[in-house]
Parts: sequence; structure tokens; C-alpha cells
Amino acid sequence: MIVEMRVYYCAPTRLPALLERFRSTTLGFFQKYGIEQIGFWTTLVGPDNHALTYLLKWDDMAQREARWNAFQADPDWIAARAETEKDRPIVARIENTFLTPTDFSALR
Repeated sequence: MIVEMRVYYCAPTRLPALLERFRSTTLGFFQKYGIEQIGFWTTLVGPDNHALTYLLKWDDMAQREARWNAFQADPDWIAARAETEKDRPIVARIENTFLTPTDFSALR
């Protein structure tokens, strides 16, 4: 198992728009492509409270590449994302990290 941690840093005031896009659009595409989420979090206390952090679970990097690339290339997703950003961008930058559990991790 591999866990992908993605952190989306939003443009000022745009976090609500990002949350709504995930709630009403993105999660449907995740389901369509078999992208399994572990959870989503906003920052309560930390250096940036305009961020959304989420974790995705993958069997391996090959599965991740196949499913993520199919999702990113979906013309309906591309159109939906563009529609949500027609007035101005939502995300200023994205960081992603791939994590692998230790032999003593509760989640493996």
C-alpha cells in the first residue's frame, strides 16, 4: 500500500470554492476512476489556514499512475474544473508526497 498526501494551498478567500468543488464534483470523478480516499482535512492551527490536505490510498505506483492519469484526462473533469475557475483560480499551488507504512504502522 502507498498513501499519497496532497496539500492544496488556495488563493486567498478561495478555500470554500475548493471544498465545494470536491464535495459536488471531484469526489464523483474519484469514484468513477476507483480513486480511494482516506480522508480530507482543513488546517485548524498551522502556518496556512487556506489549505486542504487529503490522503489517497493506492496499491502501488502503477495503479496510481493509471487511475490518476485517466481522471486528469477526462474531458468532463477538465470542463468542470474550468467552470469552477472561470472567474479566478482556486488553487495557488499543490504539494504531494508518497508515503509507505512502516512494519509497525496500524495502517498497512
